[in-house]
Amino acid sequence: MTVNEASSTTYMKGTSSTSASALTKGDRVLVLGTTSVLGASSGTTITATQVIVQPDLVGQLPANYTEGSGTIVSGTAADNATEAALAAYPWGVVDRVVQLSNGEYEVHNITVKWPHHIFVTQDFKVVGANSKMPQ
Repeated sequence: MTVNEASSTTYMKGTSSTSASALTKGDRVLVLGTTSVLGASSGTTITATQVIVQPDLVGQLPANYTEGSGTIVSGTAADNATEAALAAYPWGVVDRVVQLSNGEYEVHNITVKWPHHIFVTQDFKVVGANSKMPQ
C-alpha cells in the first residue's frame, strides 16, 4: 500500500494538530482519504486527507486494570460515563460501559479514530485512554 500526501493533508497526534515532520518511523497511524487500486501488482494507493498518530496511552489506567474484566452497566451511570468520555473524545461511538472492580468505568469506543478504551472515575472525570485493540 502506498500513501500519498496532498497539500491539504492534516496531521493529528491524539487530539492535537501536528505536522508530517513530527511523525517517526514505527508510529501507529490511521490514514483517512481516498483510495485507488492500481492493479494486482501495484497495490492500493491512498491519497491522505488526514493522518492521525495513535498513542498507546494518555493519562492513567485504573490500578489492576485487566481488559475484559468488570460488569456491563446501563442506566444513569452508563449515560454519565458515556457523556464524560464523549466530551473528551467527541468523535466516539460507544457500544458499552463496563464498571471495573474499583468502581471506575471503562467506556468502550468502537470508532476508527483513537482511543479504544476511555477510563472514567466514579465521579465521571476522564483519567485515561488507550488504543489497545482486542486480539
